[in-house]
Amino acid sequence: MEIKIITTGGTIDKIYFDQKSQFQVGEPQIAEVLREANVTLDYEVQPLLRKDSLDMTDEDRRLICETIEADECERFLITHGTDRMITTARELQKIRNKVMVLTGSMQPAKIRLTDAFFNIGYAIAAVQLLPSGVYIAMNGRIFNPDKARKNVEQNRFEEL
Repeated sequence: MEIKIITTGGTIDKIYFDQKSQFQVGEPQIAEVLREANVTLDYEVQPLLRKDSLDMTDEDRRLICETIEADECERFLITHGTDRMITTARELQKIRNKVMVLTGSMQPAKIRLTDAFFNIGYAIAAVQLLPSGVYIAMNGRIFNPDKARKNVEQNRFEEL
């Protein structure tokens, strides 16, 4: 297998529940996005968590780290909520000799006007090309977790 995709939830996987008038984290959407895009590379999707990143705990981040560390695969794409993506990325920096790219979206993948498709495609390219390390792929850029921030007002990631 070339790439292992770990899904943890976040906006990218949110679905709208009309009766409740709210979004909730649903099933991982990335396999459907990749299938629709006719992506032919060798990958495997491993659903790990289904949480909004604001609800993630240190224990959740440890689980993500332990899962990646124990896996023989060298290239990982991690879908993650954007609010705590940088926190998880910094925790992943303890792992050596693996490429780990985190991505997510500001709008759910199920919505027609979403950044999810572009961010997933960009992250798929990045995880294949980058050297070992931890990266965030958002808004058409690759970020070092130590030099990135989420700009909530502009709805994007940017360099510090």
